[in-house]
Parts: sequence; structure tokens; C-alpha cells
Amino acid sequence: MTKTYLLAAAGAAALSAGSAHAEAPKEVSELVVTAAPYVVSMDSVTTSVEVMKRDDLDAAPSAGLGDVLSGLPGVRSTFFGPGASRPVIRGLAGPRVLVLSNGVGMIDASALSPDHQVANDPQEAERIEVLRGPSALAYGGSAIGGIVNIIDERISSTKVEGVHGRMLASGTSVDEGSSVSASIKAGVGGWVFSLDGLHRESSDYDIPSPAESRRFMAAEGEEYLGKEPSTVANTAVELNAYGGGVSYVGDKGFLGMAVKRTDTTYGVPGHSHEAHGDDDHDHEHEDEEGGVQIDLKQTRYDLRGGLNLDLGPFDQLKVSAGYADYEHAELEGGHIGTQFLSEGWEARAELVQKARGGWQGAVGLQALSRTLDANGDEAYVPSTETHELGLFTLQRLDNDTWGVEGGLRLDRRELETDTLSRDFTNVSASIGGFLRPAEGWFLGLSASRTARAPTEAELFANGAHAATRGFEVGNADLDSEVSYSLDATVHYGEGPWEMDLHAFAVKYDGFIDLRANGQFDPESGFAVFDYLQTNATFYGAEAEASYRLWQDGERSFSLQGAADYVHGDTDLGPPARIPPWSVTGRAVFDGGWWSGKLELRQVGEQDRVAEFELPTDSYRTLNAYLSATPFADRQLRLFLEGRNLNDAEAREHVSFLKDLAPLPGRSFRLGVGYKF
Repeated sequence: MTKTYLLAAAGAAALSAGSAHAEAPKEVSELVVTAAPYVVSMDSVTTSVEVMKRDDLDAAPSAGLGDVLSGLPGVRSTFFGPGASRPVIRGLAGPRVLVLSNGVGMIDASALSPDHQVANDPQEAERIEVLRGPSALAYGGSAIGGIVNIIDERISSTKVEGVHGRMLASGTSVDEGSSVSASIKAGVGGWVFSLDGLHRESSDYDIPSPAESRRFMAAEGEEYLGKEPSTVANTAVELNAYGGGVSYVGDKGFLGMAVKRTDTTYGVPGHSHEAHGDDDHDHEHEDEEGGVQIDLKQTRYDLRGGLNLDLGPFDQLKVSAGYADYEHAELEGGHIGTQFLSEGWEARAELVQKARGGWQGAVGLQALSRTLDANGDEAYVPSTETHELGLFTLQRLDNDTWGVEGGLRLDRRELETDTLSRDFTNVSASIGGFLRPAEGWFLGLSASRTARAPTEAELFANGAHAATRGFEVGNADLDSEVSYSLDATVHYGEGPWEMDLHAFAVKYDGFIDLRANGQFDPESGFAVFDYLQTNATFYGAEAEASYRLWQDGERSFSLQGAADYVHGDTDLGPPARIPPWSVTGRAVFDGGWWSGKLELRQVGEQDRVAEFELPTDSYRTLNAYLSATPFADRQLRLFLEGRNLNDAEAREHVSFLKDLAPLPGRSFRLGVGYKF
């Protein structure tokens, strides 16, 4: 895992990498990411980002986005079985965490419900950037809690000579799974062509305990018969994704287009559309034979370019746009029960200022138009058209030993159904500063005011939602959600030491929450939940440290540690699904032609829960990873991974299914990768 840092207001765009006219960043040991529209080096920023590069993704499990990122400090997974997972950042999920594809929105339905998968698999990426904390200045209110940017290289911004590519194949024991992916890129003069593909499939996965938790069975008045191994039914996954792109790279910049197709079918455990209770709300076990499956398809087209120019104070124009046609059908016994459709486009343009005397900046425009429609048994949100327009500027002054940064954004969002419409105008702003008091030290502090307009579900929902086991009722009178946040960063990197500490505190005015009103829907048997607004506070911290005990040439041995904690509270009590603390320790050996890692992770108990939410027990997992390049061709790599080697019963508290589907039990993954 490679860590990097970027401008608090900027987010994680990482589009066209750099300008011929931009000032080069300083030589640093850490990776520099072009996250702001302009170049920002690691020692001049004030927020926290994790970056997974291609080698990290090769070593990551064959899983959805949330599960691949889960375990990073401050990040968890919504885990709705292996087929659907989305990241949870600092206790925030859904519409407060923005998932991007090369800096442009996904245009899918993954933020609407936790059983909806992100229409982009991690194995398609060359890198994934995770920004913790508000980034609304660069990307709008949906980034109020954080950003995950999935970056591929279908559209190349640099020239490529010859043919290059990679292949990866692996198999897992816990679910009899297999995964194969490959990509190839070829350059002819200024033209660059790319092709990539992915196939992943798995069966129902094994666990060391019954699927239903001890706490859940006790709450239902049922007898817990002991910790016997079992299998979580209806968790099979089949995924196919393939795409290609072409770009032209010249002296003045680049321009390219890409197309991608995603086609996946996966089971949804614990997802029953039958009545969940009678007048006394008694629990009924769903029929595990032929449960609900989701058949998801998306076709996506992207355009991206960068132009070096000399236009007054500006020296570069960056543009990116994406159009997607998305659909998924929820299949019950092979028949469509509910269908979700999402079609639309998003585009952004950024003018980057000439770097002068340590001063950098950019102005940008972002626009979106999307139609979300639902038909069938679970069409709890009406057909809604959403239009957004955002204008922003980001500015930074770096005087080597100290610096300041800030930004301003104006957003307009309009949402319209056949019978209702709402529009919102929001202003977001941030300011920050940093010091480099001594060699290797970086101290940063940033404050921001960010605003988020409500979503379709928060405004207009009215129906049973089996994934969340609630009858959700929206509120068309909701106001924008406004947060006031403070982020502090301490970084030290010198000699064998590498340390980071990030602390944050956020106060919400008009926090949009989903709360039970004490009633039950007679048809579905679900408790009725209302969207309402309250005041809320969140605070916490993430810490990471690494100490290199020994190094001899390319061989080294290091000890690493990480920890995170988040506390959330509202005027109505604790919010639901706040993750407990976690601590992770690793021993890492790099022997040149082989490397190994041993990891012990402890996740605490969570007993601060909302109404209708059960506490979750703590758990501890032991993981190991071994990689080798034993042949003369060092581009051929073999790897063996063991996850949850102690076969612990591990339940993810932030998951709606935590009491019905624990995380997989002991698993081994054997694989081979090759680059050329």
C-alpha cells in the first residue's frame, strides 16, 4: 500500500497527468498523485489519501470495491455478500461517499441501496485513490464524506512505445472461486490503443458458524445450537467486464475515447420479498432455495483530454465526460421482480493556472444530467430526473516552509418527479494551512464548510425496501445537509520511520437520518423508517506507522501498524452502523525475488447502536501473503494468500446483513501474474 497526500479541496480526480508547462513537483519518496487539477507534491497538502497501485490490486482479494478497500484506516465495507459492497469512510456511506471512474461519476444505482453493486470492478483499475474527509469543493455535495476514484488507463495521456500488458489469474478455496483479468496497450506514433477484460466467478462461501448470529437468534427467541461450520446460501457471483480505448497524444496535449461493458449476476443473501411478519411481527425464515439474484448491466462511454495552451493566467485545459446506460433486474425464481434503470451523463472542465512563485490554482465547471427509474415490487423511489451544475476554484500558495490553500464552490441541483420537484443552491468553502518545521515533518490543518443536497430516496421514497428491511418514507421538505469540519494532519518521514496521524471533527446542521417511527407496514411487516433532519457530530482519528528494522540492498524487514476510531452522535442518539475501532499490525519482509507479509487485525465490539440495531461482537483475524518471482523472467510472479487463517466468526457492523451473513471463513488464494 502506497500512501499519498493531496489538496483537501481537490478530491481524487487523477485525470490527465500533468502539463508540459506545470512546475515539476519536488523530489519525494512517496508517490505524487495529480489529484488537484494542478501538480501537488506529498509535502504540501493537508488531508489524507490512500492509494492502491496495480501491484496492490494484484495482491487484493477477488471481490467488490468495498471489500477490497475494507481494512484501510478509516474505511469499511457495506458487505452485502460477495456480489455487492461499497466503501464506508469514517462512518459515512451511501450518498455521502462519492465513487468515481477516472474523476467522473459512476451513473449507476450503487448509492441508492447497499445490495446494488458498483458498476466497476477493482481489477479493472490501474490504481484506486481513497480520500477520507470532505472533498465537495472539487466534486460537489456527494463527496461530503469522502471520495473513491477508480482509475484505469483505457485513455492514455502519455505516448506508449511498443506493446505492454499484464495478466492475472487466481483461485480461492472458501468459495471455489476463480478470477482472470488481462490488459494490453500498444502505441503507434502518437496513437495509443488499449484493450482489457475480466472474468470472475464464485460459489456460495463457507463460514465457521451459523449464518444467523447468536444475538439475532436470541432476539428472535430462537435457540442458538452452537458454532457449527456452514455456508451462506445464495452468494454466488459471476462477473464479466471488458473495454477498450484509443487516444492521440501530441505536443499540445491528448484526446481520447473509451467504451466499457459490465455484466454481472450475483446472489443477495437474506434478501426476501416475502412478508417478514404477521400482526405480531413474528420472524419467518426466508426460503433459501433460489433466493433473489441481481442481473446488472452497464455500457459506459468516456471522453478525456488535456490541452496545453497560453491563455492569460491559464496554461492548461482539462476535460472529461462520461455517459452510461445502466440497468439491473432483481430476479425472483428467474422472473423480474424489480428493475432499476439509470441513464445519464456527467462532464467537467478545468482551467489550470500558470504556476508562479509557489502559487497554483484552477477554476472548473461540472455538470450532470441523469434519469433514475424503478419498476416492480420494490420500486420504492419514483422515476426522478436530476440535473446538477457546479462552479469551483481551488488556490494554493506554497512558500517551502509554510503554505496556505483554499477553495470555493457554488452548486445547483434540481430533482423532479411526475408530481414533485425540488431545487437546491449550495455554497461550500475551505481554508487550510501547513508548516514544515523541520526535515521530514509536515503539519497541516484545514477547515471546511460543505453542503449536500438530498437524494431521490431521501426526498421521494415511499415503499418497502427489503435490502434494508424497512418501509422507507422520504420527506420532500428536507433542506440541504451542511457540515463544518476540522482536519489535522501530522506526517513524519525520515530514515527508517514513516508515520501519519489524521484527526477530524465534523458538526452537521440538518444531518439527514433514517429513523424508525414505531409503526409497521402491514403488507411487508417491515418497520416504517422516516427520513428526517437532526444535528449530528462525528469525530475520530486514523494512525499509521512503519519502522524499517533492517535493510541490505533490495532486502528489508519492516514492522507496520495502523489504527482507526470514529464516534458518531445525533440529537436522536447514535446513528446506525457506526464502525467500531480497529488495530492492525504487520511484519513485512522483502527478499528481492520473494516477499512475505504476516498481518494480525483486531476489530472491537460495537455496543453504541441505534434503534432496531443489534450490537456486534469483536473479532480477530490472521492473514498472510507470500509472493515470489523464482524464474529468470522477474515479470512472472507467483503468490499465495491466506485470509482469516484462524477461521474467526467476523461480522462487519456497518453491513445491513451483519447478523445474517458474516464475512468468509478461512480461505486460501493461489495465483499467478505476468507483465510484459
